Amino acid sequence: MTNQRRAIGAYGERLAEHHLSQQGLVILARNWRCSAGEIDLILRDGDDLVFCEVKTRRSETYGAPAEALSRAKVQRLRRLAARWLAENTVRPREVRFDVVAVTPQPKGPAQIEHLRAAF
Repeated sequence: MTNQRRAIGAYGERLAEHHLSQQGLVILARNWRCSAGEIDLILRDGDDLVFCEVKTRRSETYGAPAEALSRAKVQRLRRLAARWLAENTVRPREVRFDVVAVTPQPKGPAQIEHLRAAF
């Protein structure tokens, strides 16, 4: 991955984190990693636990950011979430998987779309 792509991804994650915090969600972990992969954001939404994937694209030339979420990525995120739950004492009422799609704009604020319970 190039430095430019890494920077765009980090920018999108910062915007998503800010957006979700403004919506009242509480950040529990950022970029949680283990040998099997990474979860961008883990949050609490009331009594619910949210595992959030952030997708950022500079344009929609190759599709919307959320369209970049493949079946394999969804399966990996579910396995990672199960591992996180096994390693932590948090016992949520429900578990939800959200996606935040970020598209920076040439002028003005980035477009942010929060897909609750995306999969």
